[in-house]
Amino acid sequence: MGKRHNMRSSTDLVEIIGLTEKCTFNPKEGIDNPMMVTTEDADSVSTPSPRLCVLKREEGESYGFHLRVERGREGHIIRNVVSGGVAGCSGLQDGDRLLEVNNCYVDDVPHPEVARKIKLSGHQLCLLVLDGEEYEKAASQGQDFRDLARAHMAEGCKPPRICHITRDPVSGLGINFTPVEGNATPGEKGRFSVSLVTGGAAERSGVCKGDHLVWMNGATVSDLTHSALSRMMKKCGDHITILVIDSESEKNYMRQRMPILPTMAVPHNLPHRARTLHLVSGPEGYGFLLRLEKAPSGRTSHVLREMHSGSPAERAGMQDGELLLEVNGELVESLMHEEIVDRVRLSGQQVSLTTITLRGLEFYTQLGLSPLLFCEDAEREKESSISAEQSPQKEMDGSCKPRHCYLQKGPLGFGFNLDCVPESPGTFVSQVAFGGTGLSAGLLVGDVVMEVNGQNVEEKSLEDVIMLVKKGGNFLNLVVMEKADYNQLKQTDTPTKDITDSKQEEDNYEISSL
Repeated sequence: MGKRHNMRSSTDLVEIIGLTEKCTFNPKEGIDNPMMVTTEDADSVSTPSPRLCVLKREEGESYGFHLRVERGREGHIIRNVVSGGVAGCSGLQDGDRLLEVNNCYVDDVPHPEVARKIKLSGHQLCLLVLDGEEYEKAASQGQDFRDLARAHMAEGCKPPRICHITRDPVSGLGINFTPVEGNATPGEKGRFSVSLVTGGAAERSGVCKGDHLVWMNGATVSDLTHSALSRMMKKCGDHITILVIDSESEKNYMRQRMPILPTMAVPHNLPHRARTLHLVSGPEGYGFLLRLEKAPSGRTSHVLREMHSGSPAERAGMQDGELLLEVNGELVESLMHEEIVDRVRLSGQQVSLTTITLRGLEFYTQLGLSPLLFCEDAEREKESSISAEQSPQKEMDGSCKPRHCYLQKGPLGFGFNLDCVPESPGTFVSQVAFGGTGLSAGLLVGDVVMEVNGQNVEEKSLEDVIMLVKKGGNFLNLVVMEKADYNQLKQTDTPTKDITDSKQEEDNYEISSL
């Protein structure tokens, strides 16, 4: 029998971080940034030149660099590049600023999320960086780094797709592969083009006519001959998972000498996905057990068990037997059982848990991918489905629903400021920090705050609202509405409770992306 813990919440040890910490790092808005003052002529403005660094490591080997955020400096900074290591040999240099990870722009993304993207990349990593001095000069001139990164790739270049195909009883997998012209010599390794059965299983799974095959069931096809690929197809049974890309985008990747990786892909029809569940503690805690269990294979896992009826765990969609992967975005595989329990308890009244089924973990392990690579936000998916069902009615009655924004405290606190009109109730968002969690959660300057962690604050003072925010610890659930919509709502005398509370019994709260 494995160890078991009943998951209850505790707020005794929650550290309070200021809500309105100064934002000192945004060169575009110039907040506390003297570097915005420049006497250089416009003619002296030069276009910086980002560098693409491809890192490939062996099992058990590190990439050989640190990623840091430093006080008084902008961006994600490359430090401690090991001479002769993977990063050093790729051209990465001390002081470089990171713009993209695997073709995903990260300059305005919070540091923990960037570090997580790197950790999930597996054995190959593609980084777009800019020399530190060039970055600081460009920042002082107000250049847009997103445009700079976008210009690095050809316009219209599309990401690869990872597609899971299930055999159709009549037409089979509905896909065949032929060598690309130029490497059709028997026995030669190379590239392969896709041909499809119209309306077949492969086409329904997101594969398109003319796609080029990059990867099948974890094996890179550039290492396979056509006969080896055919043998693999015959052995695959009723399912295959492939990575494909359109031919024009493939040319652009090759031109940039950029690898085409599963970590860059858009998923289609995957049978298993990790899910992030958001729980708000009730009077009896979260209402589930966490057990350390050993499977017949010898694998030891942290397993979620015995969801109590009507508990926060059950309402969040937790299923008995799911495996725990993360607590509040932190991987648990290297943590002791007691350390995981402490992480949950120290979260206060709210916690985020990332889970997957045992079959799901086996699926990604066989493909050589992290099970967290295509993680879903369970609450957001549920709300998207409900919104889609309700959208015709919404258009008919013209009503504007409040937005629920879920925030986790980051390096800038929650990344927004609150204000009010003197001597009158009502609190609104006065500033949203560039790169903070408030921005990524969807907060907008001018939003009226209606609820804080489930409590209505429309008639409360600014001081009371800030106190409620602080009491929530590291997590915050806000109900907000754009000012114009809020005023319109009040003019119709529609009770706010009817709009916000009617769903809470069923869903507890909505989640916006972090």
